[in-house]
Amino acid sequence: MTVADINAYGLVIGGSLVIILSYFANLLAKRTNIPSVLVLIGMGIALREGLNAMGLTSIPFESLVLELLGTIGLIFIVLEAALELDLTRDKMPLIVKSATMALLALLGSSAAIAAFLNVSMDIPTFEGWVYAIPLSIMSSAIIIPSVAGLDANDREFMVYESTFSDIFGIMAFYILLGNSDAESTNSVIASIGTNLVVTFVLAVIVSYVLVYVLQKITSSVKLFLSIAVLLLIYSIQKLLHLSPLVLILIFGLMLNNHRIFFPNWTNNMKRLQWLPSPAKLLDDHRMHELHRDYHLLTLETAFVIRTFFFVLFGMTVSLVSLTDLHVITEGLIICCVLFGVRFISLLLFQRKRIFPLLYIAPRGLITILLFFQIQGAYSQFAQPQFDQGILLVIILVTSIIMTIALVQNGITLRGVTLVPDMVQGEDEAESTSDEPEDAESASPEAS
Repeated sequence: MTVADINAYGLVIGGSLVIILSYFANLLAKRTNIPSVLVLIGMGIALREGLNAMGLTSIPFESLVLELLGTIGLIFIVLEAALELDLTRDKMPLIVKSATMALLALLGSSAAIAAFLNVSMDIPTFEGWVYAIPLSIMSSAIIIPSVAGLDANDREFMVYESTFSDIFGIMAFYILLGNSDAESTNSVIASIGTNLVVTFVLAVIVSYVLVYVLQKITSSVKLFLSIAVLLLIYSIQKLLHLSPLVLILIFGLMLNNHRIFFPNWTNNMKRLQWLPSPAKLLDDHRMHELHRDYHLLTLETAFVIRTFFFVLFGMTVSLVSLTDLHVITEGLIICCVLFGVRFISLLLFQRKRIFPLLYIAPRGLITILLFFQIQGAYSQFAQPQFDQGILLVIILVTSIIMTIALVQNGITLRGVTLVPDMVQGEDEAESTSDEPEDAESASPEAS
């Protein structure tokens, strides 16, 4: 069988079956507490063996497909995360604490893993950080549906922490790669500072304009129009070596917290009553509809992207590497480093209850996605001595440990049945849109 033997109908049938099986994998996760990521990776391994049996040993345009999926996936993942962040006053202590812990855990884990890779595999320090950052990012795609059974405080903390871990990790990875040619530490700091300032200013301007224009459009075709604009601006900023994910983050925050970004000065700040109120530029009802539509769009799109990424990862995995004692040992050591740093971080930020939060730290989509980026768009930093089997060991071990911890604590996964609940929550939000400006928005775990 050759690439020429595969027609459009074959691809459609194959893709449809993968998505359908992914849906049932989510249902299986809800009933058994087995993360769907393990099922999808197994599906990819089985698919690879089946294709090999038919004589197809390579995936056509594999690198281009992975890079395209990676770009779109990053945008939707960051946008989905931003749409879940409620910047309410009473949640600010929790947001600050979870963001600080996510950042310190990311940096601490990355530094420790980079040092280990340098000693054990003789990987240079810079390349060690390139590999370490993806391994240090917790998977919100796995965590958010897994913590529904925790008490409210722990649940919110885990949702925020995993979300910030995704955002900080992705940004740190691309900022590091964007400064690979820097000659000194001072030049790196100056370059990062200039990059972030320019990016932030452009992101704020574009987000304000886009949000204002979107809620003014009465046509039903506006979501993919705005996504096209975001993709265009993202790609342009990427070509200019800026940090375009900041734009996606700010745009999502504006959609979910429009009353903060468009305040009503007339009611809240008497000194500014002479200025036109930004709140009058927006229609609350349309903004709630826009937020609901975007949430559904990102939820569905992220589900499809996650599905294909985990399956593609399974297709690239060599099971032979799992029989290598060095691969297993190095993977387990990195897992010990991750849980060790997490234990210290929880001691500092979450002293009241460390367990089972310590064990809820799986690695998943973002880790795989960024590793594909290293192998594809940034192949100059690829290190052949880092066996991909190590990545599989880390994903399997962290997911299995989380599963055991959830089962022992009687916690069940939420699964995919939350979509109707989310829509209902948005409808309730619309019905309360006439409440005061400082009314509390929906909690992040409801998304």
